Amino acid sequence: MAEILKIIFLGIVEGITEWLPISSTGHMILVDEFLKLHTREAFKEMFFVVIQLGAIMAVVVLYRQKLFPIKEKRGRSVREGKHEWRLDKESLRMWGKVLAASLPAAIIGLPLDDWLDAKFYNYQTVALMLILYGVLFIVVENRSRGKKPAILSIKDLTMREAVFIGIFQVLALIPGTSRSGATIIGGMLAGVSRKVAAEFTFFLAIPVMLGASLLKLVKFGFAFTLTEFLYLILGMASAFFVSVFAIRFLMGYIKKHNFKIFGYYRIGLGIAVLAYFLLTK
Repeated sequence: MAEILKIIFLGIVEGITEWLPISSTGHMILVDEFLKLHTREAFKEMFFVVIQLGAIMAVVVLYRQKLFPIKEKRGRSVREGKHEWRLDKESLRMWGKVLAASLPAAIIGLPLDDWLDAKFYNYQTVALMLILYGVLFIVVENRSRGKKPAILSIKDLTMREAVFIGIFQVLALIPGTSRSGATIIGGMLAGVSRKVAAEFTFFLAIPVMLGASLLKLVKFGFAFTLTEFLYLILGMASAFFVSVFAIRFLMGYIKKHNFKIFGYYRIGLGIAVLAYFLLTK
């Protein structure tokens, strides 16, 4: 029962921190330091990544109208009880931008995955990245004060700007950066509104997280025990339900507020992480 509660709590942490720009990896490392999940190390490493699939499903459910390019035709055929379908060109163009923005992380991340984990998956890196990007959020928000964003919808986002945001996503390969944090900063620097930057970040997460999860599963070898399989399903389910609320909260919050609060939170957390490990290790 204790391990089940830990799994649920980890799912809750993932569901909140994956979408808020505060680093899910950083929080997972901290939580694991205190909870100490009693599983194989290989399973734990895989679990911390694949649990993100639950968070992805929350995006798919909440934004299904924008994400699915095949839509039912409206009009006479629907009134007559007939179901006819069409390809939505706007959705297809959006997916083109998402895939283009995903390429930088795929090209750099896939060959360097093991090396990055070996070199940077530690509390020092996580704490420094928490602080650095916390400062960046405050600087970017101050820079944007009083300026009207040039891009107010994803359809206005050019391929060039999408790739620019994707390059910022590469920075999130360093633990503690926050994928959503890096891409939101990239979007705002490109003149994108907070709402569009956040939405594009959500959509960009789908291919990136699917790829990262598949890579970890292949490396793990799908060699689950029944207990480990149930842990994984429970963790993903927890992440899914909490992600629904986290996404809705973020989109409601940024209608009236900026991202500075997340910057201050990151700085405080980064300092706390450094202090804790320096005093206890």
